[in-house]
Amino acid sequence: MVHKLCAPHPFVPSVSRDLIAAVARTCLDFARELGKVVAIVLCLVTLAAPAIAQDTLPPAPYAYKQLEDPAKEKAAQDLMMTLRCLTCQSQSIADSDAPMAGDMRHQVRQRIEAGEDPEAIRAWLIERYGDWVSYEPQVTAMTWPLFAAPIVLLLMAALLLRKRFGRARATGDKS
Repeated sequence: MVHKLCAPHPFVPSVSRDLIAAVARTCLDFARELGKVVAIVLCLVTLAAPAIAQDTLPPAPYAYKQLEDPAKEKAAQDLMMTLRCLTCQSQSIADSDAPMAGDMRHQVRQRIEAGEDPEAIRAWLIERYGDWVSYEPQVTAMTWPLFAAPIVLLLMAALLLRKRFGRARATGDKS
């Protein structure tokens, strides 16, 4: 038995029913695709919001203000010249205008003002950001291959060259 809603209507031809169904399917497909696009745009805006908000914060108090005591400011400047900016990567935090460098300058000056030793501050920053933050890397169990590799390569090159030119001299003497 056919349901009443599925039964053909006497006043609506079957062609127009098929056309209406096709238009309805097309509209639904369009709405689904539009919904996906809207969802993607909303996700991107949501993910970008923290990055945009970060740059709108005012700089830290000691980011651009020097310490009153010249000796402490010199100690802070000396330390800041040996610390790499995590944003710029090729500048020290003393030279960089990046917000991250300003925050790091603030931390250094604040800790120097409190009487903390510059090497303790360096150790804290290395612990927090890794060995890469310092322009003066230390030899540790993790980094010794980086220091040993050039020496090993030079020794291997010297042995290879000695062997190569030693053979050339030996064959040159025999002829």
